[in-house]
Amino acid sequence: MHHPPESASNVPGLPDISERLYNQDLAPTKGEGRRWSSYSIFTLWANDVHSLGNYGFAIGLFALGLGAWQILMALGVGAVLLFGLLSFSGFMGYKTGVPFPVMSRISFGIHGAQIPALIRGGVAIAWFGIQTYLASLVLRVLLIALAPGLDNLDHNSILGLSTLGWLTFLALWLVQVIIVRYGMDMIRKYEAFAGPIILFTMVALAIWMFAKAGGSIALSKPDALTGGEMWREIFAGGALWVSIYATFVLNFCDFTRSAKSRKAIVKGNFWGIPINMLLFGLIVVVITGAQFKINGVIISSPADIVQAIPNTFLLVLAALALLVLTIAVNLMANFVAPIYALTNLLPKKLNFRRASLVSAVIGLIILPWNLYNSPAVIFYFLGGLGALLGPLFGVIMADYWLLRKAKINVPELYTEARTGAYFYTKGINSRAIIAFIPAALISLLIAYIPALHTVSPFAWFFGAGIGAVVYFAVADRSRTFDDVSGEPIAIPSMH
Repeated sequence: MHHPPESASNVPGLPDISERLYNQDLAPTKGEGRRWSSYSIFTLWANDVHSLGNYGFAIGLFALGLGAWQILMALGVGAVLLFGLLSFSGFMGYKTGVPFPVMSRISFGIHGAQIPALIRGGVAIAWFGIQTYLASLVLRVLLIALAPGLDNLDHNSILGLSTLGWLTFLALWLVQVIIVRYGMDMIRKYEAFAGPIILFTMVALAIWMFAKAGGSIALSKPDALTGGEMWREIFAGGALWVSIYATFVLNFCDFTRSAKSRKAIVKGNFWGIPINMLLFGLIVVVITGAQFKINGVIISSPADIVQAIPNTFLLVLAALALLVLTIAVNLMANFVAPIYALTNLLPKKLNFRRASLVSAVIGLIILPWNLYNSPAVIFYFLGGLGALLGPLFGVIMADYWLLRKAKINVPELYTEARTGAYFYTKGINSRAIIAFIPAALISLLIAYIPALHTVSPFAWFFGAGIGAVVYFAVADRSRTFDDVSGEPIAIPSMH
C-alpha cells in the first residue's frame, strides 16, 4: 500500500501532504507513464459518439421535422462547440496531471471540491446502472435468437426484472467490473479495441439499409419544419448536443491527465469530434431516411434495425457489436467519474480498484431498471443533477483560465496547511459556492418551468455562462498564483 509523505521535510520543496487528500490514484501522473495517444482519444469518441442514446437523440431530430441537412447542421454546430470546450478542458488535465475531483480543489477548495465531484459522480453512477440494463436488453435479444427456449425465463418478475434479465444484467455488470479493476490503462486498451468494431458495424448497417431502400432515402418527413421554427430547432439541437456531453466537458481531465501531449489531445479531439460526428450524422440520416422510405416508420434506435435482421448469424454479430459499444461508453462516461469521486472522498480507505467495486455495487442495488422505467425520476432527479453541471463547468473554467491563467501550484492541491493556495476558509472557497448557487437555480428553472420551454435546450449555456460571470466578478484577486506546473509534476510516492 502506498502512503503519502509524512511531512514536508521528507520531500524537500513540497508542502505537507495530507493523507486526507492524497493517494497514488489521486496523485499527478508522471510524464513518462502517460500512454494516451491521439488514437486513444479518437477511439474514446469513436465509441461514445456512436452510443445508442446519441442515435436516439439524433433520430429524434428527424421525428421533430428536421431534414438531412438540418440534422447535419445541428450536429455540426454542437461539434464545433464541443471541440473547443473539450480541448480547453483536456489541456487542464494534461498540464496538471490530476483527476477531476482534485482539479475541482483549485476553484472550490480542498474540501469544497467534494461538491462538484459528488454531483458528477452521482449522475454517472445512476447512468452506469441504467446503461448496463439497456445493454442487457440487447443481450437478451441475442440469447433468445440463439436459444429460443430461453424466452421462458423472460416472463417473470423478481424486483422488477425477469430471471433472464437478472442473468444478463449481472453478466454485463461483472464484465465491466473486471475490466475496470485493471485500471485506466485497461480502459484505454478496451476503447482502442472497441472503436474500429463500432465504426465498421455502424457504417455496414447504413450501407445495408441504403441498399434495402433501393439506393435512395427520404431526406425529410412530408411535414418538415421550415422558416424560423426550423432554425430554432437546428440551434436547439446543437445546444442539446453539447448538453449531452456536459458530463465529459467537466471530467475530461480524468483521461487527458494520461495524454502524451497537447497535440495528442487536439488531434484526437479533431478526428473524434467534428469528423467523427459528421460520419455519425450521415449514418443517422441514411438509416432513418431509408427506414422511413421503406415503410414510413421512424425508428428509435439502431437496435430496432438489428432486431429486424433476418439472418441469425448477422443479427448475432450486430448485437455483439452493440454490446461492445455500450460497455465501452459505460466504462468511460459512467464508471470512471464515480470511482475518482469516491477515492477523493475517502483516499485513506479507497483506491481505484476498491472504489470501482463500491461504485458498481451502488449501481446494482439502486435497481436501475426501475429508475429507467420511471420518467419522473429520469426527468426530475437525474435531469436536475444534469442541470447543475453547467454552473460547475462555468466556475471551474473561469477560475482556471480567466482568473489564474492556467498557473497552478499542483503540490498545494494536496495540503491542508492554512497557508495553502487552495485552503481558502476551512478548505472551502465560499466565493465559488456564491457563484454556483444562483447559476444552478437559474439553470434548474430554465430546465423545469414549462413557460420557459423555448429556451430550455440552452439551460447548460445559461448555467455555465452565469456561473463563470458571477465567479469572475466575486473572486478574490488578492491571491498570487505561482505556476509551478509548466510541465506535469509527479509528487514522489513514499513507501
